Parts: sequence; C-alpha cells; structure tokens
Amino acid sequence: MIFEDEKAALRKEFKRMATIYSEEELAVHSETALHKLETDPSFAEAETVMLFWSLPDEVSTHTFIEKWSKHKTILLPVIVGDDIYPHVYENPDKMEFGLFHILQPKTTVFDDEIDLVVVPGQAFDKNGHRLGRGKGYYDRFLSKYEGEKIGICFMFQFTDYVPYEDFDIPMDKVIVG
Repeated sequence: MIFEDEKAALRKEFKRMATIYSEEELAVHSETALHKLETDPSFAEAETVMLFWSLPDEVSTHTFIEKWSKHKTILLPVIVGDDIYPHVYENPDKMEFGLFHILQPKTTVFDDEIDLVVVPGQAFDKNGHRLGRGKGYYDRFLSKYEGEKIGICFMFQFTDYVPYEDFDIPMDKVIVG
C-alpha cells in the first residue's frame, strides 16, 4: 500500500508539472524526443512498431504515427477489459474513441511479431522503471512481450527514482525530449 500511495502522489506531481509548460513548449520537446526515437538503431531496424496515440501530457505522437505508417507497420494499443491488444494503424479515418476517450484503430488484432514497443508514462527513471497511470495495462501486456521496450517522455518526467514492484516491467531504454 505504501508504494501505491507514493505512486499516486508522484502521478499528481508529474501531472501538475505538465501544466507548467505551454502547448508550444511541449510540441518542441515532443519533436526532440521523436527525433531521438527515429534515429535510434532499434527504431530504424524495426519493421513493426507499437506506438501509442498520445494524450495531452505525453510526447505528442499523432503526426509521427502518420509519417511512419507509410514506412513501417505501426500498431496502436486497444484496451479490452483489463488487457491491451495491438491493432494496425491504417489512417485517421479508421480510428474511434475507446476507453478513457483515447482514439484507437478500428482494425483487427495484430497477432504477428512486434519488433519494438514504445511506451508512454507519467515518469521514468534512469533504470527504466516506469510510472504509468495505475491500471497496469502496459505491465500486463509487456509481461508477455519479449522484444525491446523503449519508454519516451518529456525531460520533466525523467527522474532518479520511480517506485516499482515485482510486476512493474522496466524499459530497456528511455528516450527523453
């Protein structure tokens, strides 16, 4: 219970920190982070990449998804019950609002190999530990995934330490913008 209280306090603090920056500042930091991602060898070599349709307090991925969907198979998470299922992103017209009012693809589940999963978070630490939104969707999904996992965040979301438990899945690396 101590971890959950600590995590809840950190979520609140990082959410507050996101409001300090203007949309323009967050856009610049998003561009920096996404440039680092697209020049990372893991991304360059990957043919199938699972990204995420960003929320306002996350690195903005919308234009990035559209750009790279012309060159790679881009997957986005769809939440069904307590789990995430990867679906192929085709275009903006084939998207609908899902759980938590997040846009998601209206396509079938992708059941082939995923080369790289890029994960959002409220915060990450230098050891790859991630503070998510508290529902465990990504941890359940990543516990069954054996490929590379990259966290991506703004500089104010990168910290020395994120509290973690045995079921929390760390990232292989974190890209900070």
